[in-house]
Amino acid sequence: MPTDTTTQQIEVMFSGLRRRSAINTIPGPGTLSEKLKSVIEMTTGETTTIDATTLTFFATASVEMWHRSVHSFLVSASITKASPLWASVSGYYSSHYSIRALAHLLGYFQLQSKKRILKVEVRGRQYICHIIQKQGSDREHKFYWKTVKSHARFAADPFFTKNEATKNEEGQTLSDGGHRSKANYADHINQFPKFQALDEAYLKARVEKIATVELSDVPIPKIESYPDTENVQLIAYHRMVKFRKFVDEVLGNSNRFWNAQRKPEWCPNFLDFQIVEPKYASIYKE
Repeated sequence: MPTDTTTQQIEVMFSGLRRRSAINTIPGPGTLSEKLKSVIEMTTGETTTIDATTLTFFATASVEMWHRSVHSFLVSASITKASPLWASVSGYYSSHYSIRALAHLLGYFQLQSKKRILKVEVRGRQYICHIIQKQGSDREHKFYWKTVKSHARFAADPFFTKNEATKNEEGQTLSDGGHRSKANYADHINQFPKFQALDEAYLKARVEKIATVELSDVPIPKIESYPDTENVQLIAYHRMVKFRKFVDEVLGNSNRFWNAQRKPEWCPNFLDFQIVEPKYASIYKE
């Protein structure tokens, strides 16, 4: 990958983890947010500096968020038949966690409790932290997606969106978050098949099928097709894989922490993070 400001910043962000053992290297819950709260409380202006430890927390937070994406995808794939409702919700969250992981990787963190957005950048040996007042429109499920989509690396990639509903030529509503909203807030969905016990063999087959679909279009889920579980899972899987490939391209095999975390120990062996290069199929059915 060509070296640019973003890749250099990510390399520095992960540099403190280069030789560290992967065991117990992800901090406890809330470590980064608590650290950033103290940064805000000690700062009167809009710009300050952070130390190397805090910068490293952005790296570990990004990786842990991506782990949530992987876990949510496995849950979604596992319950495809058992619960279309939760398969679509957990599939959407897999996408969201991948997007948020990328935003942290780019140095962004929304601190809801302080109504602030923090953006860090590396300038030589200084780690600058910009403190931005959170606006009413900066809701998490919009802010992180817009942040990633606006970055030059991802702006032209159709697998990344601003998480805003759009219409296709047939007048159908395309929306990443629409399935979560419908499942959570709409009344009388009433789509509950007879529950089937979870099955590892089925999960393995499901992942393999998703991983080998040859696409000819970007499969943004259609609200009118709810539960459009196939497209929810397809796009979540591709985003999850794209995060992993991006970090691989930046770090190579030089970072001991990432070498261990890029395939979590709890992750089943058959999930190999491979995809068929897309031709963007508009729909995929069992």
